[in-house]
Amino acid sequence: MVDTIGSYVQNRYPTHIGIIMDGNGRWAKQRSLPRSMGHFEGVKAAKRIVKAASELEIPYLTYYAFSTENWCRPAKEVDYLMNLFSTRLFSEINFYNSVGAKILVRGDIARFPSSVQDAIHATQDATSHNSHIIVTLAINYGGQDEIVRSVNRWLSERTSVTKDFSAEEMMKHFDHPEIPTVDYIIRSGGEKRISNFLLWESAYAELMFVDSLWPDWNKEHLVQACEEYANRIRRYGGVLDE
Repeated sequence: MVDTIGSYVQNRYPTHIGIIMDGNGRWAKQRSLPRSMGHFEGVKAAKRIVKAASELEIPYLTYYAFSTENWCRPAKEVDYLMNLFSTRLFSEINFYNSVGAKILVRGDIARFPSSVQDAIHATQDATSHNSHIIVTLAINYGGQDEIVRSVNRWLSERTSVTKDFSAEEMMKHFDHPEIPTVDYIIRSGGEKRISNFLLWESAYAELMFVDSLWPDWNKEHLVQACEEYANRIRRYGGVLDE
């Protein structure tokens, strides 16, 4: 029943899943491989989960791919990730199109090398016609940074010093205000924190922390996570009817 495509799954499974892809480095270390191989295998896992989410008709998926804090990692690892973004993003166009995935990016990409920025823009343009699943890559992204940038955008556009500032106004200035808030945040790798990911959007998100390392993830992991979500009750600050 859990593999059924259609209203049954849509009614029980989350609309928007955010995934913190943790454990690439540990996966590689366990196999006496360089950390870069963990990241390479992590990309393969991301593709498997995009395909699985598309099959399960989950319309929105956001990956935490590179945080604003990840710049403090060793230069060799950062350089490898930059090369991975610049070479693998656009090269997967056929895959994105095959599953109907529209690729978006949230985060401040101005700090990236031009090769990465070009790959991001080209990939977004080449998949803009897809609509089956929206896959957002959070790159040079931090929840605090997004909030600050949204406030600055609002300040730069306001026409009256007396205009009230509201949550709705700020959300209009997020990187992708058209994307619904996240329903479910999943973190692989055993750590139990959200690490500055979708801070505003996750105010009422369900959280799930799993021990399995990200490169090992496949459709079965996603289905199990979604079944866990389906068994939860979301109250949004209210109470159940007695």
